[in-house]
Amino acid sequence: MIRASIAGASGYAGGEMLRLLSRHSEVELFQASSRSKAGRYVHSVNPNLRKILSLKFCSPEQLKPCDVLFLCLPHGESMNSIERYLEIAPNIIDLSADFRLNQSSDYVTWYGQTHSQAQRLDQFVYGIPEIHRNRIADANYVAAAGCNATSVILGVLPIVQEYCVDSIVAEVKVGSSEGGRSFSEGSHHPVRSSAVRSYRPVGHRHVAEMKQELGIEKIYFSATSIGMVRGIVATCHVFLEHENVSEIELWKIYRRSYQKEPFVRIVKDRTGFHRLPEPKHLAGTNFCDVGFVSDPDGERIVVVSALDNLMKGAAGQAVQIMNIMLGVPESAGLEFTGLFPV
Repeated sequence: MIRASIAGASGYAGGEMLRLLSRHSEVELFQASSRSKAGRYVHSVNPNLRKILSLKFCSPEQLKPCDVLFLCLPHGESMNSIERYLEIAPNIIDLSADFRLNQSSDYVTWYGQTHSQAQRLDQFVYGIPEIHRNRIADANYVAAAGCNATSVILGVLPIVQEYCVDSIVAEVKVGSSEGGRSFSEGSHHPVRSSAVRSYRPVGHRHVAEMKQELGIEKIYFSATSIGMVRGIVATCHVFLEHENVSEIELWKIYRRSYQKEPFVRIVKDRTGFHRLPEPKHLAGTNFCDVGFVSDPDGERIVVVSALDNLMKGAAGQAVQIMNIMLGVPESAGLEFTGLFPV
């Protein structure tokens, strides 16, 4: 059995890690730390885990050696405590942004701070299994990708790999859980309810990941919060340099890219209500659904992708990474198919 622990387990991503690992056939859920909730049962924060887990939160200082440690910490905490965490576990999966970027200068540009462990950046593999599966299998340290970045990257990747892309314009609509468990004036229910709010029209930090992994400099990204709890739907306008691409050709490249992927589904129907991906269908699952439409009037392809930001955008992807790293079936612990209707 794989002995797994979670640092920072009282947030939303940490709660999903608890849920997934508690039912993983190859895992013993060992410890779950929380500085603010130490001593309390995990189900006091995650009521869905009543009669599932009798585990109590421990303080970060009480974490003991284990096989794999998941870091579900706010930005900046992983890098500042990484030396201690490396002593606890030979395998680290960091769900924060602290080790996602290859260049330390990018942290100054996108996060406004100097990276305190720049010498360790090249030790971490960027964690999207669909593009770095082989590197993840050989890695001890992986930085799980950001949720918005995952939705855009998986959506447009087959096109970027096949054609000369001039630019990408992407807009995501996201649920409130993307903001985390900590509340603010903007998340206050009378303010947040029924709102459609463009909260990051420019300068979103996940753009750094998109540029790094796609190799495209001209990526223009905006994020809008809407009235759902879980989920992301990304609408990506991909502008090619000199080509018009038919939908038949798109079908071929997307099938070639994703037909063997366990957690990417092509959703592209001619009729019916559910012709393109919808995040509602993905709540609690590790799937990323991808669809596309070729614009007959120009050199533009519209790609729509959807996922659960707490699953394929966070905890689910982290479990998928662990499975690959430690040589267990990639879908283990991630078999939930979702619900319909919801």
